Amino acid sequence: MLKANNLKVGYEEKIIIENLNIDIKKGQIVSILGPNGCGKSTLLKTLSRMIKPVSGDIYIENKNITSLKNKYISQKLCLLSQHNSAPNDISVEELVYFGRIPHKKWYESKMKDDEELVDWAIENVGLTKYKKSPISSLSGGERQRAYLAQALCQKPEILLLDEPTTYLDISHQLELMELINEINEKLNITIVMVLHDLNQASKYSDRVVIMKDGKIIADGKPKDTINHEIIKKVYRVECDIDNDPISNRPRIHPIQTIKCS
Repeated sequence: MLKANNLKVGYEEKIIIENLNIDIKKGQIVSILGPNGCGKSTLLKTLSRMIKPVSGDIYIENKNITSLKNKYISQKLCLLSQHNSAPNDISVEELVYFGRIPHKKWYESKMKDDEELVDWAIENVGLTKYKKSPISSLSGGERQRAYLAQALCQKPEILLLDEPTTYLDISHQLELMELINEINEKLNITIVMVLHDLNQASKYSDRVVIMKDGKIIADGKPKDTINHEIIKKVYRVECDIDNDPISNRPRIHPIQTIKCS
């Protein structure tokens, strides 16, 4: 579905990612983990073609993205950043409609089909009663839902989320993660997200990719990748790991940092 081969990415003369290979299968929820500065967000932006790699190839459905038009990529893939902004007086409905732009010709106006898709996207994130409300009147969690509705209205096959739970309290984090899981199951949208919370990644992901220094250290199911050795190597943290009784996935309890010798 989405694949990168021998990816090398950098800014000016600093290389962030080198010789990275990843193959995302259709319908998966994949979480990318790792310490700050390891290249997680850089990888996500490169996969979306926001950043041009120094070398290597990226494919969407076996088509090299360098040969694809922006409009085609926008119809297939959507990146939702951790920092989103919109005019304070714009309504939820108006914001979500912008997701239709990649599917419209420059001279086309809003059609009945567009309105139906806007309503569908808003309903799927649970914001129907806020449809006419200005974005500025929403809570942080509701605002994230509105931007997610905009992404859904784009009808992408692949949704890239860069730290979607940042700045949200624990209640809204859980709400959003449940919603992401529901969207994946209901709409079969492939989801790749950068997360900091290992327990969220373990609970909600089919697959976990753990990075350090621009390289993939572990890649697989949470039960196969989240262990004491990996946590110690990547995060320099001693932890206790047990099995979550509800999700039957690894649950991490940090104990202490490991001092550099």
